[in-house]
Amino acid sequence: MIKKNRPGKFWNEVPALVFVGSLLILTPIFAYTTIDNIRRQERNTEILLGEKGAALIRSFEAGTRIGITSGPDEIRQLQKLLYETAQQPDIEYLLVADTSGTIIAHSNYSYTGVMLNLFSQNKKIDLGKIADSKSLFKQIIVSPEGKRTFLVFRKFSPTGLPQTGSIISFFNNPISKKGIINFTSPEKVILVALDMSSVDEMRKIYFRDAITTGVILLLTGISGIIFLFMVQGYRTTRISLKRIKVFSNTLVEHMPVGLIALDSFHNIVSLNQVAKMTLTIDQESEGKAAQDVLPSEMNERILHLGNEQDIMDKEITCTMPDGRSLPLEISAAVLRDQENGISGTICLFKDLSEEKALKHEVERSHRLASVGKLAAGVAHEVRNPLSSIKGFATYFKERYKDIPEDQQISDIMIQEVDRLNRVVGQLLEFARPITLSLRSIPLEPFMEKSLKLVERKAQEAHIKTEWSISSGIDSCLMDPDRISQVLLNLYINAIDAMEHGGTLTVTVSKPMEKCFLLLQIRDTGIGIEEQDLEHIFDPYFTTKSSGTGLGLAISHNIIEAHGGEINIESKPGQGTVISITIPYKKETDEQ
Repeated sequence: MIKKNRPGKFWNEVPALVFVGSLLILTPIFAYTTIDNIRRQERNTEILLGEKGAALIRSFEAGTRIGITSGPDEIRQLQKLLYETAQQPDIEYLLVADTSGTIIAHSNYSYTGVMLNLFSQNKKIDLGKIADSKSLFKQIIVSPEGKRTFLVFRKFSPTGLPQTGSIISFFNNPISKKGIINFTSPEKVILVALDMSSVDEMRKIYFRDAITTGVILLLTGISGIIFLFMVQGYRTTRISLKRIKVFSNTLVEHMPVGLIALDSFHNIVSLNQVAKMTLTIDQESEGKAAQDVLPSEMNERILHLGNEQDIMDKEITCTMPDGRSLPLEISAAVLRDQENGISGTICLFKDLSEEKALKHEVERSHRLASVGKLAAGVAHEVRNPLSSIKGFATYFKERYKDIPEDQQISDIMIQEVDRLNRVVGQLLEFARPITLSLRSIPLEPFMEKSLKLVERKAQEAHIKTEWSISSGIDSCLMDPDRISQVLLNLYINAIDAMEHGGTLTVTVSKPMEKCFLLLQIRDTGIGIEEQDLEHIFDPYFTTKSSGTGLGLAISHNIIEAHGGEINIESKPGQGTVISITIPYKKETDEQ
C-alpha cells in the first residue's frame, strides 16, 4: 500500500521554532556582514577616486610648472592644458580658485571669475585653511537631479611660478571682467570634480550582488541549521527506534501469551515464541498467509474483524493438526492508519488448557470435600448398626451350632458385615485429613518390598514384573506406609487390567535439574476409555464390578499430601501409564 505524504509533514518534523530561531540568529549576522561589505566598497571607491583626483592634480601642477616658466605663449598652453585635462573620461571640470573663493581658472571658460562656494555639513569650507595645509580634501556633492560628483581639492602649488606681479591674459575669455588671471595672490586652491555616474552604476550592481549574496548565505545558513537539526533528530530518532525495537522485541518474546501480527493482506508479519509453541507453528512462518498457518477457527474470526467491529475478545476451541482440542482465549484488534484504512491486525491469545484443568481440579476438590463430609457422617451412623448386626450374627452362629444351614447364613452375615466395615473404614479414611509420618527411606529395598506384595498375584495372572531405579537416587523423605498403600493399589489395578497376562514395569528416576522424583507404573492391559479418564480419581467411580471406587481417590489424596502429583495416560488396547511425582527431599533438607 503506497501512502502519499500529507501536507505539513515537513513542518511537523521541523518545528517552526527552528526557522524563527535561525532567522533571529543569522539575519543580524548576515545583515551586518552585507552592510559592512557595502560600506567597505564605498570607502574603497572613495579612496580610488581620491587617488585619481590627486594624480590629476599632480599631473596638472607638473604641466603648469612647465608652461608658466616662460612667456605668454606658455601661459596660453596652461589654459589649454586645463581645458584638455577636463576632456578626460569621468572628469566634469577642473578649476583653480583663490582663498576668497574666486575662480581664477576653470575648464569651462564661462565660470572664470565666479565665486566658488563649498559647504560641508551646512558650513562653508574655509579655503584659506585648506591653502595653508598640504593635505588632500575630498567631498561628495549631489545635484538637485540626484547626480553625484566627487570633489578632490588641496593647495595649488605649481613649483617655479613667479609669486608676485605675474599676469596671464585670456584672450579666449570674453566673459572675464578683466580678461586676465591675477597670480599676485600667493595662496590658491585647485579642485578636480569627478563624475560618479559609472561608479554609482557599479555601486548599484555591487549593492544588488551583496544583497543577493547575503540572502543566499542567509538561506544557506538557515538550511544548514535545519539540516543539522534534522540530522540530529534523525540520529536521535534512530537511536530511540533501536531502543524501542530492542525493548519491544524483548517484551514480545518474553510475553506469557502468544502474539501474532498480520498485515493488510492477512499475511503473517511477526509472531513470538509462545505463539509458535502453543500452535505448533513452523519457525519459518513469517510472510506466509494466515489461512495456511493458523487454525481455521482462529483464522475465520480474525478475518471478520474490521467489517462490523475492530476489537474481538472471546474464547474458542481450536482443532490442532494432531487431533487434540486446544481451548484459547483470543483478543484481536484491527490497526488503522491516519486515513482510517486497515493497515493490519494484531492478535493476542492464551492457552486455557491449564486453567481449565485447574478449574476442573478445584471443582473436583469442592465436590470431594462435600462427599467427604457426607461420608464421615454416613460412616459414623453405619458403623454402630454394623457392630450390632455382627454381634447378633455371632450369637446366632454359636446358638445354632447343630444346624448347618444357620451356620452358613451366620457366616455370610459376618462376612458381609466385615466387608461393609472395610468400606466404611475406607470411606472414613477418604473423608478425614491425611496425616503423614515422614522419614528418610532407602528407595531400592522399599520398591523391592512393595513389588513382593503382589508377586504371587502377578504370577497367577501370568504377568511379568520389571523395575529399575536410576543411579544417584538413594533415599527420599516420605511416609512409607502411605506410599506403600498407593503403590499396592496401583499394582492391583494394573494386574486386574491385564486379564490375559502382560508386563508390569515400574521405574524410578530423577529428571535433570529437577527437585522431584518421577515414579512411573506401566501395564500392557486393556487401557481406559477417554471419557472415563477425567473421572478416574472421583470417589465411587470404578470400572470393576467388585471395586468400591475409593482406591484411586485415596491414593490421589495421599500423593497431594506429600506435595506431589499423580497423572494417568491411557488409550484403549494400548495399556496405561501412571506417573507420580514426589518432591525429592532428604531428612537433612527438612531440618
